[in-house]
Amino acid sequence: MFPESAPTPHHTPGIAIHVLASRLRELPPSCGPVRLVAVDGHAGSGKSTFAGQLAAALDGAPVLHLDDIASHDELFEWTGRLLAQVIEPFTHGEPATYEPYDWRTRRFGRPVALPPVPVVLVEGVGAGRRALRPHLARLMWMELQHEESWTRGRLRDGAEQREFWAGWVEAERRHFAEDPSRPYADLLVLQSPEGYEMLPGPAGTVGPDQHVTHRDGPSAVC
Repeated sequence: MFPESAPTPHHTPGIAIHVLASRLRELPPSCGPVRLVAVDGHAGSGKSTFAGQLAAALDGAPVLHLDDIASHDELFEWTGRLLAQVIEPFTHGEPATYEPYDWRTRRFGRPVALPPVPVVLVEGVGAGRRALRPHLARLMWMELQHEESWTRGRLRDGAEQREFWAGWVEAERRHFAEDPSRPYADLLVLQSPEGYEMLPGPAGTVGPDQHVTHRDGPSAVC
């Protein structure tokens, strides 16, 4: 994903995400006219923060958060809803429309439009699941062990979400046991004191000139 001749991160802060954004724009569309890019990883691994920074580097590309698609009753059983509300319209070059779920009121809200622009990011646990991979231009995995991710997530959400987290951990274990994403990732995204490191993923889709590790930005924590 990154050319060997790119400057070192110490001289060019932000190079990794901006180079990544440039490469994503150059990919062929994967879902109608859209290059659908997934950011997956364990809960608490930093997906939302990374996706937000990448979206900014993509000049404000839309980010679909899977927390808006899932619900208390369907932590991982939301595939059909995502395919019908987002993937199918995109394949026809049409805007997608979904109803974001409110985790406090336990209700789906008013419809939100998602335009079929050149790059759309989808982030959340299960973004690289089997049913979605045929529609993805790239799959990225936040490389942080599940125990550390879950610890960070619990600290972030506080005591009021303790009961929810107890059920979530078991649900996430079952999901990734049945439908793992990491083996199919094109890139592994690591957090370091300097920010992010991006490495070729197990899928091995990057070319021989794209093996250099780059870092950028301040470290994200959620």
